[in-house]
Amino acid sequence: MSSVKVVELGRNGAGTFVLERCALEPLERGWIVDGNIEKFDEVADAVRRVVRKCGSRTKNAAFALPASAVITKKIILPSGLSESELEIQVESEANQYIPFSLDEVSLDFCELGPCETSDGDIEVLIAASRKEKVQDRQGLAEAAGLKPVVVDIEPYASRMAASRIIEFLPGGGRDSLVALFEVGAVATSMQVICNGEMLYERDQAFGGAQLSQMIARQYGFSLDEAELKKRTADLPDDYAQTVLRPFTVSMAQEISRALQFFFTSTPHNRIDHILLAGGTASLQGLTDEITEQTSFACMVANPFEGMDTGSHIRATKMTREAPSYLTATGLALRRFYQ
Repeated sequence: MSSVKVVELGRNGAGTFVLERCALEPLERGWIVDGNIEKFDEVADAVRRVVRKCGSRTKNAAFALPASAVITKKIILPSGLSESELEIQVESEANQYIPFSLDEVSLDFCELGPCETSDGDIEVLIAASRKEKVQDRQGLAEAAGLKPVVVDIEPYASRMAASRIIEFLPGGGRDSLVALFEVGAVATSMQVICNGEMLYERDQAFGGAQLSQMIARQYGFSLDEAELKKRTADLPDDYAQTVLRPFTVSMAQEISRALQFFFTSTPHNRIDHILLAGGTASLQGLTDEITEQTSFACMVANPFEGMDTGSHIRATKMTREAPSYLTATGLALRRFYQ
C-alpha cells in the first residue's frame, strides 16, 4: 500500500450521492507490507494527517483488511433459523475452514439469500481474520480520533464502488462481464464481475512501483526521488517516450495475460468492459494501449461518477486522483448499504 485514503459521502434531498470530502496521504515504502502494518506509529501519524487534511468532522469510520488477511467461505444452511441458532451453526461450520482456534479470530457472517441449488436453504457468507489484524485497523482509527464501526474486505469494498460505475454502462451494465483491475504499488488485482457477483479473481505481481523503478534507473534518482517526481510530474522531456511508453506497454501485456488466464480457466472467451483503478490508472495512453492489446474497451474507473460535489472539493485534483479512491468510496458507501 502506497497511501491512505479517506472519502466522506452524503446524500442530498433528491437522493443523489454527494462527495463531501476526500484526501490521500502517501506512505513510505515498508510501512505496510503485504497488508501487514510494519510501522504502526508512522502509519497512525499518516492517518491523523489525512483526516486533518480532509477536514471531516465525522467520527464513524469504515476500514478494510486486505483479502490475504481474511478467510471467506460460502456455506449452505437451513432457512428459518433464529439468530442464535444461525450463530451456533456458523461457528460449527467455521471450525472446518479456519486453521486457527476461534478464540484467535474475529468472525462474522451475513445471509446472502435463498440457495439456488437447494430448496429451503440459504447461502451464508462467513468471514474470519486473526484478531490482531482487526485490532491493528481499530488502533489506527482510534489513533486518529475515529470510531471504527465497519471492518470490511478490500475487494468487497472496491466491488461495491465498481457496481455503481457499472450501472452507468449501456443497459445499466446488466449481464455484462466487467474485468476490474486495481493497480497497486506492487501488485494488480483482477476481479471479473457480472450482475454484482464476482466470477473470478486473480492477483498479478506488477504495479506502479515498477514505473518508479524505471524512472530511477533511467535518470539516476533514488527510489524515493523517483516516486516524488512521478507524483509531481517533475520529469525530463524525454520521459513520455523513454520510460512511460514502455511501462504502459508492459502493463497492458500483464492485463492481457491475466485475461487469458480467465479465459482458459472458465467457460468465457470475452469480456464486455475493462475498468482500470488505482493511482496508475490515469497514466497517459494506458487505457488506449490496453484496448489495443486486448481488443476490449478499457476505461478509467471513476468512483465519483454521477455524484454531486461538496464545496470543499477541488474539482481538478479530485478528477485526477479519482481512480485511487475506489476502495475508499466502497467503504464510504457502507453507510448507505449496510
